[in-house]
Amino acid sequence: MPLSPPLPRTHIHTRRIDCQGYQRDDGLWDIEARIVDTKSYTFSNHERGHIAAGEALHDMVLRVTVDDDLVIRAVEAVTESSPFTICGDVTPNFQRLVGMSIGAGFSGRVKQALGRGEGCTHMVDLLKPLAATAYQTLHFRREEKRKAANTGERPPILDTCYALRSDGPIVAREWPEFHTGPDRRD
Repeated sequence: MPLSPPLPRTHIHTRRIDCQGYQRDDGLWDIEARIVDTKSYTFSNHERGHIAAGEALHDMVLRVTVDDDLVIRAVEAVTESSPFTICGDVTPNFQRLVGMSIGAGFSGRVKQALGRGEGCTHMVDLLKPLAATAYQTLHFRREEKRKAANTGERPPILDTCYALRSDGPIVAREWPEFHTGPDRRD
């Protein structure tokens, strides 16, 4: 069901975030995220002179390489466009992510490593959808490994959303051994 029709309005700003996941030939995974901000009008900018309607105010890209355990093995950060010429100077700080695991506590560790004047708000904001893309990209590989290991380990995806709540019908059907609700068969 689509959104309801809006009241009359004027378009001002567009933020596009695009994330993609790739399996590499060497067994690692590349997750790329890009953020592009544009305005619907031309405006003055002290360092760039002006920024034309539709021209990128922000255009920033991250590539994070992870292993099967979602441990970050490499990072590349690029600032293509920004309102200030010094914005790209912060990109080397994103190397601080190398060695971090994407999982519980990731956002806090990122904030500690790249918070305040140590990072770029826009690139740091990209890390949340990038992390979600990493999970989606590696989900089947990680689930196959978990099943093959047959450790009886509870899948980490359980209780991450309404559909996958441990007392719900999806868990009863897909992971009955971890179902906590009434005995339901759908």
